[in-house]
Amino acid sequence: MGTQSTNSPESVTGSGPDGREPAGSGRKPTPTWLTSILRHDVPASIVVFLVALPLSIGIAIASGAPVAAGLIAAVIGGVVAGALGGSVLQVSGPAAGLTVIVAESISQFGWRVTCFIVAAAGVLQILFGLSRVARAALAVAPVVVHAMLAGIGITIALQQLHVLLGGESNSTAWTNITDLPAQLAGLHGPAVFLGVVVIAIMLGWKYLPARVRVVPGALAAIVVATVLSLLFSLDVKRVTIDGSLFDAIGLPELPRSDWAGVVVMVLTFALIASVESLLSAVAIDKMHTGPRADFDREMLGQGSANVLSGLLGGLPVTGVIVRSSTNVAAGARSRASAVLHGVWLLIFSVALASLVEQIPLAALAGLLIVIGVQLVKLAHIRLAHRTGDLLVYAVTLAAVVFLNLLEGVLIGLALAFALLLWRVVRVTITAEPLGGTDRWLIQVDGSCTFLSLPKLSSTFAKVPQGIPVTVEMTVDFLDHAAYDAITDWARQHESNGGTVDFVEIGAARMANVEAAPPSRSMSRVALDGVLGPWQVDRNGSSNGSGDNGDPLVSGIAAYHRSHAHLMRPHLDELRDGQDPDSFFLTCSDSRIVPNVITNSGPGDLFTVRNVGNLVPEHGDASVEAALVFAVEKLNVRSVVVCGHSSCGAMGALHSGEPAGPGIDRWLEYGRPSLERYRAGHAVGRAAEAAGFGPVEQLSMVNIAVQLENLQRHPSVRRAADERGLTVSGLFFDIASARVIEVRLDDIAPIEDNDELLAQLHREPAQSAR
Repeated sequence: MGTQSTNSPESVTGSGPDGREPAGSGRKPTPTWLTSILRHDVPASIVVFLVALPLSIGIAIASGAPVAAGLIAAVIGGVVAGALGGSVLQVSGPAAGLTVIVAESISQFGWRVTCFIVAAAGVLQILFGLSRVARAALAVAPVVVHAMLAGIGITIALQQLHVLLGGESNSTAWTNITDLPAQLAGLHGPAVFLGVVVIAIMLGWKYLPARVRVVPGALAAIVVATVLSLLFSLDVKRVTIDGSLFDAIGLPELPRSDWAGVVVMVLTFALIASVESLLSAVAIDKMHTGPRADFDREMLGQGSANVLSGLLGGLPVTGVIVRSSTNVAAGARSRASAVLHGVWLLIFSVALASLVEQIPLAALAGLLIVIGVQLVKLAHIRLAHRTGDLLVYAVTLAAVVFLNLLEGVLIGLALAFALLLWRVVRVTITAEPLGGTDRWLIQVDGSCTFLSLPKLSSTFAKVPQGIPVTVEMTVDFLDHAAYDAITDWARQHESNGGTVDFVEIGAARMANVEAAPPSRSMSRVALDGVLGPWQVDRNGSSNGSGDNGDPLVSGIAAYHRSHAHLMRPHLDELRDGQDPDSFFLTCSDSRIVPNVITNSGPGDLFTVRNVGNLVPEHGDASVEAALVFAVEKLNVRSVVVCGHSSCGAMGALHSGEPAGPGIDRWLEYGRPSLERYRAGHAVGRAAEAAGFGPVEQLSMVNIAVQLENLQRHPSVRRAADERGLTVSGLFFDIASARVIEVRLDDIAPIEDNDELLAQLHREPAQSAR
């Protein structure tokens, strides 16, 4: 038997590992896909059906629509959106998120015109899918979506609270609030009792044993409340269905007037239903490891379901996170579960509609109050507070509750955009004297535009006249207005006897402002300017902005202009002495930049370079002197040997071809490495297994041999014994720009975790002997 996977069907009892009957069984094998549906999707569909039934009825009543409209939408959402949608495990149907806007549409246009609006919104969703702009619906600030759902939840709870108290809900939230005292004074006892029972069961269901929680809490609450109302013959309002489900089917009506209002409502339905469905699909993708959602196809499925639902007299359909998460938790494996849940709803609605009419409205009100309150999530409020979006959340929620859904969302989006604009174009400008000098430092950090002119002017006014000033520009956007303000002030300051030095650290450079329209420069450009090599052409000119054709001089000028100012404070701390962490022996190859590949700064590495990163045991005073000085005088904490790919020295050793008298004499120190490589050194074998070529294998063996030489050195042995000095090997693969650890008998990747990185400094040198 194979192990069960969340993605693949489990084998059937008595079947082979591929889901087929064993050979010779005499029975026709059952297809694997059918086995998966029977074992996983059918049970899951029943669970989802039991959750969807009371929700669909309650949402229809809360929307002011016929009860059958909720059942029609649930059936079509399950079958059509389930079969055609792009999210395999998403379950669609009428959703609480559209309750408020549906109620407003019914109040303004009537039920049959609302059905037309639902169908037209479905057509618009199909166009969204065909135009492949579905992902654009996700470009909505999450805080606005969270606040919208919370506002809907509060609106539903306020409406249904009146129903629970035995009265009727009002059309606006404000009226529901102001009429609440009178409703409380005249509350209906039996209705309140049933509503409270439902709320108590819903809230306490999660604390019951797992065996009990197999039954959905919503279904259990409605069944208990209905049974109690029948046992005690309680006089309460109940659900009313006019005829059968098929009697409720009817074509929509075209609006006779106010087409502009209808168009706005169609757009509102389409956008909100699309966003809710796509966000639900994203959330469901995070709950399983199966196929990811196709958002464009999801729009086609949702649109098709809404067209059919509107034509048949149903509520709008969206992907519903409650039903979808239940579907995943119940073990569904394919879209068959969503389709089957729609089939069960259809069978129930046709054959057992009389049972629905026994459900008290107060019980459904209690169910909807819990659902509405659960749409207000404390986690979303805390997140909005942490991210500085609490104002957007509060304003959007209030606007949704006290105005309407569309206006609330638009106000929230406008406020979120304004806040984003303020954050993006914000610039920090400071001016202060440098300690111990008469020089002032002005720092400009962020996006410097005409909006920053007042701040620039007030900051420049603080700087005394006639003194030297350094202006540090760390900006990613610089427009002409800000550039003029800065350069005009600099000219004025210099005319009064002062000096102005510009240090440009950011990607947006002053030299480019007048050459082209302003554009945002990405940080990668500035990083490439620091890490990238000189791009020297055949005429000897470099990519530096200096006028001198010598790339070295141009590079120094660029260093002075861009980041010498950043180096100065660090070097000032080191002016009286050095305290390096590591003795770093590497090859003379120009492609190896020790401080870059180790992410270190001035004073961190005591670097020694020679051809082939060799450590001669005898006869070379240079490496000997540097090693003894670093270990005994500077007390470095580690000794590192770093080789690299495409090494010319190792290539010459491997080929055996003469490289010249001086080089050949030096490479004799590498002869032991070549012999160990040819003898089948363990590091060479590990490098070969990792896919490296012969020269790279020799380079790694050479590192291991140099580590052995270092560990035999008296100064290194003594420091290792007395203070835990470590000896480590590194190999820099130039093509991938990755560094590999080389041990005495193996190689290993260096991952981004503290434990492995610390290993280079944790193992004493003698432990590798």
